[in-house]
Amino acid sequence: MKSISRFYKTLFVVGTGLCLLPLSAISAFAQADSAITIFQPPRLVAATSTYINTDVREATYYFTIEVPANAGKPLQQVNITQRQGLERIRYDAQESRAFEGTPDRKGQKLPIQLASNDSQKNTVTVTFDQPIPPGKTVTIGLKPFRNPSYDGVYIFQLTAFAPAQQTDGQYIGTGRLQFYRGL
Repeated sequence: MKSISRFYKTLFVVGTGLCLLPLSAISAFAQADSAITIFQPPRLVAATSTYINTDVREATYYFTIEVPANAGKPLQQVNITQRQGLERIRYDAQESRAFEGTPDRKGQKLPIQLASNDSQKNTVTVTFDQPIPPGKTVTIGLKPFRNPSYDGVYIFQLTAFAPAQQTDGQYIGTGRLQFYRGL
């Protein structure tokens, strides 16, 4: 009887120890990793157009991007790719611009380089002369030569790149602009 009692006590102690081992390992791992910071990528906040009628020549397309305070890296470049729309939109590199803030609260102008349209991918590359630090909101204002002639929904995909980033970049959002005929 004593040996059976001793056996169950030993089994209980060993079993409890084995059950608690993963918890203590997880706790130790969590304590060791407590210094790790989770980085949040930039995100597209809004996409708007100053004019929604087709064929308008004075329009500007605004893409507002937030670089969160915990982004970890600054924003250097944004690719804007037209994914949908009946007509390919072309932009005036000389008239396109960027600034801190939003279209209704414009801040300091930011010098940019606008790469010519990539005709195969319908992509415009916007490169900031100085990287945008975490904690800032910026707006890119693309100036089309004119709004599309065909009405409908035009979809744009935005991809962000940190300085010296040679990878595929980080998807940050999809912008939607809708144009109407005869308003």
